[in-house]
Amino acid sequence: MNRRESLRAIGIGALSATTLLDGCKTNPDKPAGETSPGPNIDPTGRQDFELARDKTLASQHYFDAHEKATITALADIIIPKDERSGSASDAGVPDFIEFIVKDEPQHQLPMRGGLRWLDMECLNRFEKDFVSCTAQQQAAVLGDIAYPFKARPEMQPGVTFFNKMRELTAIGFFTSKIGIADLGYKGNSPGKWEGVPAEVLKQYGL
Repeated sequence: MNRRESLRAIGIGALSATTLLDGCKTNPDKPAGETSPGPNIDPTGRQDFELARDKTLASQHYFDAHEKATITALADIIIPKDERSGSASDAGVPDFIEFIVKDEPQHQLPMRGGLRWLDMECLNRFEKDFVSCTAQQQAAVLGDIAYPFKARPEMQPGVTFFNKMRELTAIGFFTSKIGIADLGYKGNSPGKWEGVPAEVLKQYGL
């Protein structure tokens, strides 16, 4: 499996059963002829307090510009643009990660601490932060933390951070419009009746 196929598997596995079931729900209170939500109904089924909370979170910022640039660089290394689809940043993954750490604050300290660990590791090796390093220098550092079973003990903080970064990137990408298209997922569609197969008709002499 190549890197994108491996991450696709991670992304699919991260989708909860609730998320998948919500996509299949029907609204029994919706009139049969109504094809679009009413003026006060959110198409995703969220309630007013949920919409208000999402709006508030979207207006806030947790990461500073440098942290966001580092997240963007990492995300695009994890899922780069290829002939099949766009990169992680094309799919809005940095904004997704920004939202997640505000929505689920338990991710804030691990993410910010991990970003600082990464910059310090690069400063110690190359006297510059991660985004200022060359692609080869970035690859050298990430190569030491991207493979948990091969990483040296002193690299464990970086391993933990990169595992989380990789997981959030995969979830963000494969739940985006670009990522869903990359998966080739078409959703549910009605069956098409084409009659009894010819071999069956022949079998029964019909």
